[in-house]
Amino acid sequence: MPSVNLDTLDYAVIAVYLVVVLVIGLRMAGRTHSGEDLFLAGRRLGWLPIGFSLFASNISSTTLIGLSGAAYAWGIAVSNYEWMAAFILVFFAIFFIPYYLNSRISTVPEYLERRFDRRSRLYFSGLTLFSNIVVDTAGSLFAGALVLKLFIPGVDLFTACLLLAAIAALYTAVGGLAAVVYTDVLQALILLVGACLVSYFSFEQMDFSWSAVVAATPPEKLSLMLPLSDPNLPWLGTLVGVPILGFYFWCTNQFIVQRVLGARNVTQARWGALFAGLLKLSVLYIMVMPGVLAGVLIPDLENPDLVFPTLVSTLLPAGLSGLVFAGLLAALMSSIDSTLNSASALLTMDFMRPERRGWSARKTAWVGRGFIVGFMLLAASISPTISAFPGLFHYLQSALAYLVPPVAVVFLFGMFWRRTGASAAFATLLGGHAVSATLFALSLLNVISLHFTIVAGLLGLVSAVILVAASLVTRPPAGLQVEQFTFHMDQAAPESGLSWWQDYRLHSGLLILLACALVAAHW
Repeated sequence: MPSVNLDTLDYAVIAVYLVVVLVIGLRMAGRTHSGEDLFLAGRRLGWLPIGFSLFASNISSTTLIGLSGAAYAWGIAVSNYEWMAAFILVFFAIFFIPYYLNSRISTVPEYLERRFDRRSRLYFSGLTLFSNIVVDTAGSLFAGALVLKLFIPGVDLFTACLLLAAIAALYTAVGGLAAVVYTDVLQALILLVGACLVSYFSFEQMDFSWSAVVAATPPEKLSLMLPLSDPNLPWLGTLVGVPILGFYFWCTNQFIVQRVLGARNVTQARWGALFAGLLKLSVLYIMVMPGVLAGVLIPDLENPDLVFPTLVSTLLPAGLSGLVFAGLLAALMSSIDSTLNSASALLTMDFMRPERRGWSARKTAWVGRGFIVGFMLLAASISPTISAFPGLFHYLQSALAYLVPPVAVVFLFGMFWRRTGASAAFATLLGGHAVSATLFALSLLNVISLHFTIVAGLLGLVSAVILVAASLVTRPPAGLQVEQFTFHMDQAAPESGLSWWQDYRLHSGLLILLACALVAAHW
């Protein structure tokens, strides 16, 4: 693996960044005395830190390393995951946020218990725990380890993973979600500045000429929609699979939704989600396009996952290189701290049930901190195995394609179809994952060969059929919980006392128009 030669100034910038992050995180310890403080920041978060935190947590696990590498290999079509997020976050703001916030749930699986029963809550909580540690945290640690190995070529992968995990776990265990969110604000700002710098210097190499980019780049790498036979992201997968993966990630994944649950009120949560959607639209230009340009500037790179750090080391001057590498570490640590806090919240609140055990608020917080440390060690031990996969982005997305479609179906039908009962929901989770396991086994045996996004769409359809069939053969659910946790039009209305320009529906419409314009410009 190639190494990166950084200037003394670069290392100084990186060191200052790490110190500042730790100081911010540790300062939050004074506000963290209970489980609600540790896991929900005392429900005091405003829209700006929520939006930045959503963006930073997402970028770290799927973008700067994996997404840039995928763009290098097969073009801008990978950004379909990014613009799709804008539509999904609008959907989230309209339909799900008011129910999550008004019910005062502490974890997303708790919503399933309120709507259905405890079986679905524990099943989904266990699944989320698995994906948070094995997919999200391990993937982020692996990406971070790749970067550290560029700095220190002699370090082994496990040591690098353990070092990153230990730093993130320290301020997460002490300061909780508040530390995660407020360090994310700094990390998101550095990340955006760093990505803009890389994009600027990459385009500078092309004399800021779009025609030069078009002339030097294969046409398929500049198209959002790829042929059905394309092995990377066929157009059918974009339409049927990407929305399912996106809905799970943005609307039901604990490590993302947790900062929304910590909002002061519904309005702040909605604004934060929409702000994150706006930030996501920039990814095509500041993170994906540099990966595509790298195909022209450094065409013989052996490992696509090293595209972004290689661009930094070859294009940026001293000092700026350190700033951007600090942003890269910021992005990675942002996901690590988020998933560790999320996993701890799930195990503590869903499985240990402190209220049933009579634990004090302080004891709940300390138990949660212990779980954070334990999950840190577990994820660090798993992450080196990801090197067996063809790419980080492939690892992250293909794993989710087999895990999440039944969950997405249960949440969607549970919100919009009152006929969906507890037994039907649980049958869908079990049946959907039985089919998922079968498809996964067949793919390993090379009996079938479907792109993971098409697999996600197929599993979503099968899960919907199971849910509808199970709902029709079981007794219709009745009771207050069905009415309280299924959609009513009055929930879509903005909170009273706001001016017209503060109406989230206006912001949602503008965000959708911007996303449509981006897609139309690159179709």
